[in-house]
Amino acid sequence: MRKRTEPVALEHERCAAAGSSSSGSAAAALDADCRLKQNLRLTGPAAAEPRCAADAGMKRALGRRKGVWLRLRKILFCVLGLYIAIPFLIKLCPGIQAKLIFLNFVRVPYFIDLKKPQDQGLNHTCNYYLQPEEDVTIGVWHTVPAVWWKNAQGKDQMWYEDALASSHPIILYLHGNAGTRGGDHRVELYKVLSSLGYHVVTFDYRGWGDSVGTPSERGMTYDALHVFDWIKARSGDNPVYIWGHSLGTGVATNLVRRLCERETPPDALILESPFTNIREEAKSHPFSVIYRYFPGFDWFFLDPITSSGIKFANDEKEFLGKSEPEHQH
Repeated sequence: MRKRTEPVALEHERCAAAGSSSSGSAAAALDADCRLKQNLRLTGPAAAEPRCAADAGMKRALGRRKGVWLRLRKILFCVLGLYIAIPFLIKLCPGIQAKLIFLNFVRVPYFIDLKKPQDQGLNHTCNYYLQPEEDVTIGVWHTVPAVWWKNAQGKDQMWYEDALASSHPIILYLHGNAGTRGGDHRVELYKVLSSLGYHVVTFDYRGWGDSVGTPSERGMTYDALHVFDWIKARSGDNPVYIWGHSLGTGVATNLVRRLCERETPPDALILESPFTNIREEAKSHPFSVIYRYFPGFDWFFLDPITSSGIKFANDEKEFLGKSEPEHQH
């Protein structure tokens, strides 16, 4: 009996030993596999992180470059569209061209009271307001010769008007576009002329400064004619000289033409920085350089000036026919 059971027990022991050894090796293999996976999880992202960061940086750089290029394209197209649109806008609205010629909306210096020329250092100057036409009022400054500056203190308008009949000559100054009669460079000129013994009468055309009205070539010429007649009515036999600067030279030649037609020419005409006519002036102006070779430049930019009735033809000399010789400087 013992002989029969011993082999069976021995077989069981061998099977158990084999089973335990096989389960141990399987567990060992499983542990090794887990450790390998853990190592891969720990080392994998750390190794890939620099490569991912480099890729992300490159993508951001490319994105920035693309964004800058898109913005530049948008700006370029906007500028090009504006460049093309401006000629059509001026052609459709000729009033824009008139505004650019007169520049009466540019009031410099801004914060001055034109009723008080004393604030600009002109303590021997009086401010008037004249009315050339109904609904039109123009502001006028009258500066007496500097030798009278003490006598002029505290005097009223009547005293200044009576002073025009003195023996000192009178200059009617017609300023250019933009600004007012109180512009710094203009004030300095009044002081110089006053120190030389001249009365200086200047004014803002309708639509300039504190003058009321809408600017036009005809209106500006009529304003100048009204002021000239106002001076002559008070100056007696004193000589009256007309001085025009820049756009004011166009007003001056128009005025003298009108005076010569009625045979009452001024004693002298002085043109400072004159031009031939407003069409040629616009064509040669530095601001027109960017459009000078634009197709249809004359049709887009110059014809609207003519259609607005603005000529200022200084090169027309017919007005000299019945007048005394002209004095130009």
